[in-house]
Amino acid sequence: MMKRVLFVCLGNICRSPTGEAVLKRMIQENNLSHLLACESAGTAGYHIGERPDHRTRAHGEKRGYRFDSLAQQFDPKKDFEAFDLIVCMDRSNLQNVLRLDLTGKYRDKVKLLMEFAIDASNLEVPDPYYEGAEAFETVIDLCENACRGLIHSLAR
Repeated sequence: MMKRVLFVCLGNICRSPTGEAVLKRMIQENNLSHLLACESAGTAGYHIGERPDHRTRAHGEKRGYRFDSLAQQFDPKKDFEAFDLIVCMDRSNLQNVLRLDLTGKYRDKVKLLMEFAIDASNLEVPDPYYEGAEAFETVIDLCENACRGLIHSLAR
């Protein structure tokens, strides 16, 4: 049975599209496209319809990642039902998503991405938007680590 994962950050132009790109490649490399699919969204609608940030794309593409999707906003009316797992990049966005679950029905499917990481010292993926190149590289490193654990937990 196909499991669907949604990565969530604030604007859906840096962290969540990175998570999406990393997991998509891991799905492909592990021949799991019949079992897993993913998308990304933002809790805010600042960048709807835009491509990921140019720095996100530049750093990710250097590592062979593809960024095909455009920014979209998390939609509680459809996303809670459509996705089996909603992984948030930080506690703030986790709280934003949980607040949209008015009845608490979907609480168990909303997690922090870094909960899946192997040997993680931090449970948040920091927002690189106002930072330099190193911050974008860190986001990719963290997403790679967590997505390895995510694949392991979902592909069983």
